[in-house]
Amino acid sequence: MHKAGFVNIVGNPNVGKSTLMNQLVGERISIATFKAQTTRHRIMGIVNTPDMQIVFSDTPGVLKPNYKLQESMLAFSESALQDADVLLYVTDVVENPEKNMDFLEKVQKMTIPVILLINKIDELSSDSRESSQSRLADIVEKWHGLLPNAEILPISAKNKFGTDMLLKRIQELLPESPAFFDKDQLTDKPARFFVSEIIREKILLYYDKEIPYSVEVVVERFKETDKSIHINAIIYVERDSQKGIIIGHQGIALKKVSTEARKALEKFFAKPIYLETFVKVDKDWRSSQRELDAFGYNPE
Repeated sequence: MHKAGFVNIVGNPNVGKSTLMNQLVGERISIATFKAQTTRHRIMGIVNTPDMQIVFSDTPGVLKPNYKLQESMLAFSESALQDADVLLYVTDVVENPEKNMDFLEKVQKMTIPVILLINKIDELSSDSRESSQSRLADIVEKWHGLLPNAEILPISAKNKFGTDMLLKRIQELLPESPAFFDKDQLTDKPARFFVSEIIREKILLYYDKEIPYSVEVVVERFKETDKSIHINAIIYVERDSQKGIIIGHQGIALKKVSTEARKALEKFFAKPIYLETFVKVDKDWRSSQRELDAFGYNPE
C-alpha cells in the first residue's frame, strides 16, 4: 500500500508557515524571516519514503489586498483550499482568532481533514498571572468554537515541538495513491526560483520599511558547470530613490547583500557561486498585471 497526497499550509502573515514547511520537509525550501509577507508564491516541498509521498505547499499569508501583487498572493492562498487532501491552518499564541474571517469562513466549509496548528507555544510565558497551560487552554477553546471540526495541535515549529506527531497524523490521513512526482524530487520550483528567493531574503533582512516589499528579483543568467555556477540577477524596484537605497553609498549596501546571498547560494547548491547583481527601476510593477504575469505571479 502506497499513500500520497497534497497537504497545504495556510494562515495569516507571520505565524510561522514557512518555518513549519522547512521543518516538515527537512530542507530549507521557503525563505523565513521575522517580517510579514515574506512568502509571495505557492511553493511545494515534497517528502518521500518508500511507501509515502507528502506534497506540502507553503502559501502567502492571508491579507486584505492593497495592490495587484497582494491580490495574486491571496489567490495563491485561496487556491490551496481547492486541491488539498489535508489542510494545515496555522495560527499562533498571540493572533486574534477572528482576523481575516472571510478566509476563515471558507475553511469552516471544507469537508477534508483540517488540522489547526497553534504555533509558537514556546512564547507562552508562565510569568504572567495565568499559567501558560491556562492561556493555551483558552486559545484552544476559542479556536474550537471557530473550527469545531478541526483537530487542534499545539506546536513550536522553530523548536521542532509537535512536528513529529504532526507528520505521523498526516500519514494516517493521506489517501492511498501512487506518487505524483518522482521519488527523488524535492520541490516543483526550478533552481532560478531559489536564487531569486535567497537574494530577496537578504534584502528583507538588510533593508527597512517599504524597500523590501517594492523589490522583485529576476535571474537573467544561470550557467552551471561541474565546478561552479555563474549567475546574473536583476533587482527591480519601483522608484529611482529606492534604487539609490538598494545600491547605497559607493555601492556598499548592494555589495553586502550580494556577498551574503552568494554565501547562502553556495551552501544551497554546494558549489562555488559567481554572482553579479544589477538594480533597475520598473515603475509601479506591483500594480501592473502585465509585469506581475512576467514575474510569475499568475496563480493559474
